[in-house]
Amino acid sequence: MPVSYDKLWKTLIDKKMKRSDLKDAAGISFNVLAKMGKNEFVSMESLYKICVALNCGIDEIMEFTNHEHA
Repeated sequence: MPVSYDKLWKTLIDKKMKRSDLKDAAGISFNVLAKMGKNEFVSMESLYKICVALNCGIDEIMEFTNHEHA
């Protein structure tokens, strides 16, 4: 089942944060951000760290989709 992180990118825009700001705040690697940029799966631990850093729920940063991203 494909995943989309479009909600995360919108949240970052709304909070006026850059991806590098998120990396530092959540303690995740550039590799995790790169995978998310390609809508690839990342660990639950990484998703949890992002949710804590942004003070949001997982539904506010990602969703499963019914179609493949090219």
